[in-house]
Amino acid sequence: MSRKGGLGRGLGSLLPIGERGEESSIYRELPLAAISPNSNQPRKAFDEESLNALSASIAAIGVLQPILVRAVSEDSYEIIAGERRFRAAKRAGLDRIPALVHNADELSSLERAVVENLHRQDLNPLEEASAYQQLIEDFGLTHETLALRMGKSRVSITNSLRILQLPPSILSMIAQGLISAGHARALLGSPDRIFQESLARKIVEESLSVRSVEEEIRRERDAVTESVSDKASRTKSQARVAPRPAVVLELEEILEELFSTRVKVDFVSRDSMIQRGKVVIEFSSLEDLERIYKVMLSGTLDGE
Repeated sequence: MSRKGGLGRGLGSLLPIGERGEESSIYRELPLAAISPNSNQPRKAFDEESLNALSASIAAIGVLQPILVRAVSEDSYEIIAGERRFRAAKRAGLDRIPALVHNADELSSLERAVVENLHRQDLNPLEEASAYQQLIEDFGLTHETLALRMGKSRVSITNSLRILQLPPSILSMIAQGLISAGHARALLGSPDRIFQESLARKIVEESLSVRSVEEEIRRERDAVTESVSDKASRTKSQARVAPRPAVVLELEEILEELFSTRVKVDFVSRDSMIQRGKVVIEFSSLEDLERIYKVMLSGTLDGE
């Protein structure tokens, strides 16, 4: 499936064509033995049939487009972009390959590797999410900064990263191409990991559409809600609920005004001597949750 736009930068900014290259790039014919793959390469698997076809083409007419590398020492280079051409050239028996030696730090190298793969040949959803996570963890990028660097929306980055929350068995199915990114996001609609795994197997066995998965999730959620509601009704009819203290009601109003959303204070026991409980703050979206979080950090709660 081809990727439509979204990254905002053409390959011309990554792989300059021509022997002179960019001002910060130098064209050279490098020995393959002096070149090593990118240690941060997000793509872990290369299609063998496609690689063999490229190797045959290179054996016949050579490497038409130079790979992009960075110098790691005087006679050692690391690939920024073009690992498929590098692998195919080795298979074709070449001992040298045209390359643009570019000045790039580690972050720039990884970023270019990710962007080139996203442009040229889609990473699977797991590889894409893992690459984003690597950028965040290794270089301390926020979702907003990463979105700007990748030319994507912050929500798109966040949704991609959420896939990593799924159980390992489902991540394996994604890596094998048995489950799409749409299926994965739909499965995240249920917090029940056992149900997620069961539904994932059903997706593979019955070729369920994303819409069908969303409907299955909705039915499961409604069933759980109904069960909880019935249990709450029975509990309420079996025990007399003690009135809530006025100070608690007043505190709820103060917190609701502070956070601009509904706040609920609950005690873990109806015994008046046990005053442990919890505070539930409702939010309507990830953006709303982020807003509440910023209120908490603003110092308002400390009277500042």
